[in-house]
Amino acid sequence: MTDRISTKDVAQHDEQGGDAVDLIEITGVIKWFDVAKGFGFIVPDNGMQDVLVHVTCLRRDGHQTVLEGTRVVALIQRRERGYQAFRILSMDQSTAVHPSQMPPVKTHVQVTPSSGLERVLVKWFNRTKGFGFLTRGEGTEDIFIHMETLRRFGLTELRPGQVVLVRFGDGEKGLMAAEIHPDNPLPGNRAH
Repeated sequence: MTDRISTKDVAQHDEQGGDAVDLIEITGVIKWFDVAKGFGFIVPDNGMQDVLVHVTCLRRDGHQTVLEGTRVVALIQRRERGYQAFRILSMDQSTAVHPSQMPPVKTHVQVTPSSGLERVLVKWFNRTKGFGFLTRGEGTEDIFIHMETLRRFGLTELRPGQVVLVRFGDGEKGLMAAEIHPDNPLPGNRAH
């Protein structure tokens, strides 16, 4: 269902310097959203093309990210490259899928863990290449970590020197991380 917006919405949009006649209200589902890239897409219920959702649109309404499968009502407008969300009017996360609940990705990055949960250090990680390496310390074999493993456990980035918790196993070319979690210090145990 596609409805034109109300006069109130037009006035708000005009205050922000936009052309209000372009705004259309849609309902749909979040196809995916990548926090690190700062955007994702909505699949509208009315069958129109996917709608770009930029992180600035989410932040405008107090959100930092949105999970795949979340139902949204949004005001969208036509841009040079297609439709883009202008405002998120409402979000229903009851249909959302947390990254850790998503089915395993059918790639070479899957491994069965053979270790317990271990605290390791990020040696390096390159988002563009989509992988990096972790270390348990000098004299130990590096542990390969793939971007898909991070996504599956709700992480978007790793920094060299960062401490994380992982379970790993034997991959085709050496040790590979199968599971990763942030190493959050317990409240009150922080260094001052």
